[in-house]
Amino acid sequence: MSRNAKINTLLLALVAALAVIPLVFGLGDHKEEPFAGADAEAETAITEIDPDYEPWFSPLYEPPSGEIESALFALQAALGAGVIAYYFGLRRGRRQGETRALERLRAEADRGDGAGSPRPRI
Repeated sequence: MSRNAKINTLLLALVAALAVIPLVFGLGDHKEEPFAGADAEAETAITEIDPDYEPWFSPLYEPPSGEIESALFALQAALGAGVIAYYFGLRRGRRQGETRALERLRAEADRGDGAGSPRPRI
């Protein structure tokens, strides 16, 4: 197994462990909503500290249910992952194109194409 394969396997196992450990050990079972988001946790902490707190502004759009809110969050995450994957794919494609162009130039220079023309520096 190559070094990269070992690292990828280790990272995959670590991600799986991070997803499974809270479920196995029952972390959050004592809460009403065990896996609530950070926004809900912050709201709870703020109202415990200062019950008279008034937010500075309200959301532009309030989803009618938690399921729709979760679906919108998943859509946002998918779009973000797509943009990141497109960027890295584009960079890799450009790098491969540059490599192929350099190889083509080297091959033409080695064949001696272009009578009397100086050999291109690469």
